Amino acid sequence: MIYLASPYTHADPTVRQQRFEAACRAAAALISRGQVVFCPVAHGHPICAWGVPHTWSFWQQHDQRHLESCDEVVVLMLDGWRESVGVQAEIAIARRLGKPVTFLQAEENPGAKPGLKGGGRWH
Repeated sequence: MIYLASPYTHADPTVRQQRFEAACRAAAALISRGQVVFCPVAHGHPICAWGVPHTWSFWQQHDQRHLESCDEVVVLMLDGWRESVGVQAEIAIARRLGKPVTFLQAEENPGAKPGLKGGGRWH
């Protein structure tokens, strides 16, 4: 199972929505290629609409359990992934657990059908 890590938390709710949509596009592309994917942003974003915090400190325990169950971590390189406290923590946890970490370019066209830049090559 792939754990699809991507930045989410941002002060601007529009940015959070854009990140949610990008993560769902990438998850859809991976799933359509036969991969089994857990995408914490796709899971958590709708739940946050009910008053649950959207911060890494809140979701850390939940996401760590999923990281323990996954076979690998794929980092969706959206703007802000390097600065994201959550993404950097997910990478550190994966490495500590001995899970492979790969990096994936995001589709640049937000209106595109599910896809991955570069034909889905992982960088």
